[in-house]
Amino acid sequence: MPYKEQKVERLFYSIGEVAEMFNVNTSLIRFWEKEFDIIKPHKNKKGNRLFTPKDVENFHLIFHLVKEKGMTLKGAQKKLKENHDDTVNNFEVVSKLKDIRELLVEIRDNID
Repeated sequence: MPYKEQKVERLFYSIGEVAEMFNVNTSLIRFWEKEFDIIKPHKNKKGNRLFTPKDVENFHLIFHLVKEKGMTLKGAQKKLKENHDDTVNNFEVVSKLKDIRELLVEIRDNID
């Protein structure tokens, strides 16, 4: 039986790691933390923010609404408060469609 490396999931991400994931400044991460109540990072004894995978998912959602769809912060806050579940479902559908498109483009490029 071949050795299969297990995928290790992170429990926490630093603010720098989260900022790097989205290619934004750490100040934007701190600002969105204050503006959106769905982001609640843990803080260690030194006061460093530690974001959970759920926080990162919420950042993906906010990033999608604000940066990709062009919504204002107030609009994104309202949308998340009024119909959070629908917004999450729509985001997941868009993400899956983007993944499928990338796969199809890769297949097309390999055919040539």
